[in-house]
Amino acid sequence: MLPPDIMPKLVALALEAGEVTLRYYEAGVEVRAKDDRSPVTAADEAAEAVILKGLATLAPGIPVVAEESVAKGEVPEVEGRFWLVDPLDGTKEFIHQRGEFTVNIGLIEDGLPVLGVVVAPAMNTLWWGRVGEGATKRDAGGERAIEARPVPSSGAIAVASRSHRDEATNGWLARMGIQDTVSAGSSLKFCLVAEGAADWYPRFGPTMEWDTAAGHAVLRAAGGEVRLPDGKPFAYKKPDFRNGRGFIASGRRG
Repeated sequence: MLPPDIMPKLVALALEAGEVTLRYYEAGVEVRAKDDRSPVTAADEAAEAVILKGLATLAPGIPVVAEESVAKGEVPEVEGRFWLVDPLDGTKEFIHQRGEFTVNIGLIEDGLPVLGVVVAPAMNTLWWGRVGEGATKRDAGGERAIEARPVPSSGAIAVASRSHRDEATNGWLARMGIQDTVSAGSSLKFCLVAEGAADWYPRFGPTMEWDTAAGHAVLRAAGGEVRLPDGKPFAYKKPDFRNGRGFIASGRRG
């Protein structure tokens, strides 16, 4: 069982990890390439260490699948419940000092994200949610409940990746007749849909489960959803934790 007061503690843990990334962000960091040629920095590793230590205290016994640990070959056996952690999503935004990077902690139960926290340290903004209990945003303006809005039949707004937009995305937008788009980095795109600032977030390029779990959880808690491009549910615990088929995130569908 999770402790009943885990959400504020999880938020505090994500904020602590965010403060770590922000120190590296402000100082500038050296970028290295992992075996898959994706970039990694000392900020990723330091933030992950904070999260792993915190989760071991908050929820002992629940396996943690964390991006940098997996890159080192440390992959736990998982069953119905496990954590997915991306300590620094949007590494390219981090490297290029664009600020749109996030710390992500999500909990999976029976193949679906049920609880998540997304922190954008450079933006002093965070989102969190638990399915069945709603979602919340906190920024300089204070703390407030958020809800995904019903997807309109016309005039919809889509949010697209700043660093990974591709022709498949452009084709989907054209087929849907969507002309109004917003660009954003990292898991912020899920949060923009969750708070009703956008209606759709299509993604057709490759991602990993730790890239999507926390934002997906916040969106589900806010009343939105994520499906595969063919309309089937977007589930977790896939081979190698790889999201191989793309997805369509949205607000409330009729």
